[in-house]
Amino acid sequence: MSLSKNPKNPLSGVRYEHLVAGVSGGVASTLILHPLDLLKIRFAVSDGATSAKPHYTGLMQAMVQIFRHEGIKGLYRGVTPNVWGAGSAWGLYFLFYNTIKSWFQSGNSKVDLGPGLHMVAAAEAGVLTLVMTNPIWVVKTRLCLQYSDGGTGKVLQESHRYNGMVDAFVKTYKYEGVRGLYKGFVPGIFGVSHGALQFMAYEEMKTKYNKYRNLPIDAKLTTAEYLAFASLSKLFAAVTTYPYQVLRARMQDQHAHYDNLRHCIRETWRLNGLLGYYRGLSPNLMRVVPATALTFVVYEKTSHFLLQFRKAEEPNQEEHAS
Repeated sequence: MSLSKNPKNPLSGVRYEHLVAGVSGGVASTLILHPLDLLKIRFAVSDGATSAKPHYTGLMQAMVQIFRHEGIKGLYRGVTPNVWGAGSAWGLYFLFYNTIKSWFQSGNSKVDLGPGLHMVAAAEAGVLTLVMTNPIWVVKTRLCLQYSDGGTGKVLQESHRYNGMVDAFVKTYKYEGVRGLYKGFVPGIFGVSHGALQFMAYEEMKTKYNKYRNLPIDAKLTTAEYLAFASLSKLFAAVTTYPYQVLRARMQDQHAHYDNLRHCIRETWRLNGLLGYYRGLSPNLMRVVPATALTFVVYEKTSHFLLQFRKAEEPNQEEHAS
């Protein structure tokens, strides 16, 4: 389709309902599945080269060891910035994505964009979201990697010992500046392809399915159908782009020091080989597939309810105006 037919104002498609629905989905899934996210991060940065990190042999052994040395609180380290990060990231992502998508469609939700424009919309939304949320992910990663003495036998230096989310923000900025808050940004940019692939697959599956049923492409689906399409699209994107998450976590790790992304890639290969780029994949899949399915279902149901509420309110507003 020709983009010249689009409305001149790209903000005309902004709907706060997408922001609220995205935040709701992100927060719900994060609160339920945070321990698996913590395990993914700890496995991702475990390169066998740093004595300050505990070593895990499997998911159950890691879960038991963390619980034994750090208690239930240990399994929820970093949950506050994770809730803030996931809530704001999903909210902003859905807001930006649907705004850009609506602009491409000239406001007509029944226009089929195809896989190319779906990927473009998702990629642009991903970059905008990352710019705004990267500092939160740095803090979340560092809080998840704050081990107890029982796990490492080593006391962290003051600059790397955090008493919570705000303290982590302050100390990261104090000792490392703005650059410290944007560590892992470059591999995060590569990770935009993850969201682009996921949303492209999700949208295309919904579109093809509705066409098969001879329904409009924006027809609402059942909860089971949303769960199936969200899970399949996330599985596809996660396996395809997982290495960037390992590299980003390692660059954000306060226990490791890499000169740049190339250095991180080289050291990961030297120490762990090809499998090093897929460390933590199992707990990641165990978390992200159900988390994404839950996020998308909450988002779809909440946004549909809010948008229907808006439509019901608009005629009333027009009546009062007349």
